[in-house]
Amino acid sequence: MLLADVRTAAPGDAAAISRLLAEALREDYAGLLGEMRVRRLVADHCSLPRIRAEIGIPGGAPAWLGWLVAADADGTVVGAVSGGVPLPAEGEVYALCTAPDRRRRGVGTALLAAVGERMRAQGAASQRITLPAEGAPALPFFTHHGFTALSPVRLGRSL
Repeated sequence: MLLADVRTAAPGDAAAISRLLAEALREDYAGLLGEMRVRRLVADHCSLPRIRAEIGIPGGAPAWLGWLVAADADGTVVGAVSGGVPLPAEGEVYALCTAPDRRRRGVGTALLAAVGERMRAQGAASQRITLPAEGAPALPFFTHHGFTALSPVRLGRSL
């Protein structure tokens, strides 16, 4: 896969983000959290109206820096990340997902770097993420990128 770019999400990307995020939650957490909790996570965080509304929020407000998407060379959205700086100097990754068939190809790394740059531009000196469960499949990805455990489900690193 040739990753063409990481860019700010546009309104037309909402369906792809919603689908990718729901797919990742179902695939990664069904065994850990159970079907009902995963359904609730998907309903709460992946609804198309919610994603559309979030894309429509102007970027630059520190608590919400928006959605970024990674697209391959033909323009297909293969990953997405959202984040903000809700506390002084502390960035928060709200969601990060990649298409299951595009994992381990640099998509997540590119998205994490791009959201980190936006956070630094808003004064963040550190970055945090809360995972949906202990033993989350994403844990090795984040520890590989310098995150350490702050609690069983919360990780952080310096930017």
